[in-house]
Amino acid sequence: MKALKLLLVEDDELFRLGLSTRLQQESGIEVVAEAVDGETAVELTNQHHPNVVLLDVGLPGIGGVEACRQIRASHPNLPILVLTSHSQKPLIERLIAAGASGYCLKGVEAEVLVLALRSVAAGASWWDSVSTAQIRTTMGETAINGSPLPSETLENPLTKREQEILELMVAGKTNQEIAEILYIATGTVRVHVHAILQKLEVRDRTQAAVLALQRGLVAFL
Repeated sequence: MKALKLLLVEDDELFRLGLSTRLQQESGIEVVAEAVDGETAVELTNQHHPNVVLLDVGLPGIGGVEACRQIRASHPNLPILVLTSHSQKPLIERLIAAGASGYCLKGVEAEVLVLALRSVAAGASWWDSVSTAQIRTTMGETAINGSPLPSETLENPLTKREQEILELMVAGKTNQEIAEILYIATGTVRVHVHAILQKLEVRDRTQAAVLALQRGLVAFL
């Protein structure tokens, strides 16, 4: 399996060093470049063509939100996971508008951060439960700058692919069977299953299936 090439953008030197060291220990993740400000992040993205960007918001220079916007303008399919200590609603709105693929609070467990990175790299999305709850409570289904909110912030928090996998989970299919049906790797299925459990706030596949049927996220089979 090809390594996931990661651009790490963080201006706090000690925090960046610790994060880089921890991520490099993870099998299948390679930190190909590090940046300390928004401008450098944009330049290094063009130079190294990473598979995913882990981006701090509180950066010097143009800042993390503008860096996210510029990176997505040049690389519209490049997933960007934002890592920050803030969870205010205005920031969440700006991140969504800038095209961020996900959002984690600083201090999140390393295993969760790695899962979030793998999730956005696989095409899923990852929004911290605090921010998701805030958006649901204060914004409902309103749009930002004329664009709809991401699907994960609405009544059904799942992406289209996650919805497909959830339906197969409810049907009792294993990860291997789901992979064969959808023509994707088993590892990718595992990433999506973890994301589904996190978004639905359940511990296992059985709880996910029960909740999906109760909410009407899938039809009774």
